[in-house]
Amino acid sequence: MTMKIKLNKERVGWGILTALAFLAIGGVCLVPPIEQDQLYHNFSDSYEILNISNFWNVISNIPFAIVGIVGLINLNKIRENTTQYLVLFIGIVLVSIGSGYYHLNPTNSTLIWDRLPMTVIFMSLVSIIISEFFKSKLGIKLLFPLIIVGFLSILHWWVYDDLRFYSLVQFYPMFAIPVVLVCFKSKYNMTLGYWLLLIAYIIAKFCEIFDKEIFSLFSLISGHTLKHIISAIGLTILVYTYIKRHEITLNTK
Repeated sequence: MTMKIKLNKERVGWGILTALAFLAIGGVCLVPPIEQDQLYHNFSDSYEILNISNFWNVISNIPFAIVGIVGLINLNKIRENTTQYLVLFIGIVLVSIGSGYYHLNPTNSTLIWDRLPMTVIFMSLVSIIISEFFKSKLGIKLLFPLIIVGFLSILHWWVYDDLRFYSLVQFYPMFAIPVVLVCFKSKYNMTLGYWLLLIAYIIAKFCEIFDKEIFSLFSLISGHTLKHIISAIGLTILVYTYIKRHEITLNTK
């Protein structure tokens, strides 16, 4: 009976993932090109402190570097093929650098250095989840092809000023991951980190959208700065989960 329920859940999961993929790809094909709104670069908090423009939006990227470095230091505790995790942690560190650089002078030309490492995070996370919930070797094989696809989506935006494919790379995993968590079985005993990361991501997006309103409400901190902090908290929980779950798995053998 348990096996039958498991198989039924997996069938439902595959059905939902397939439907989401068709909807996402169909949407990209049917929706007209999405240009980068130049107002995106006009953040509410533009304080200059210590000769650093947009100080808080720049400095709030430091937690990403800390999280990524902690992951790299503890890489030896992940006792399996660590390439995917290595790429993820490096991506997190690079987001700190790329996003910080972008916020010093927010333009399309600097935004590309923010989005490139973000794509590395998205795609390496997808690769890890494929290995964890489906086939380990498949996730490893798909790591760099997925990253190339992510980079191509940014190249498409850069050349054609069209965000459709980048939106697909960013948002499809966010809809697909909950389906995977509910319908498929992880080979590890801790998946809470994924749920908390998703919650943090949603809250961070909310803060990004209401950047000016939050800044007007609190005066001292903007929505975009909160976005950085909350995203870093979500990644901190995920990295902790990766490190801790492997230790628990090893101890229970």
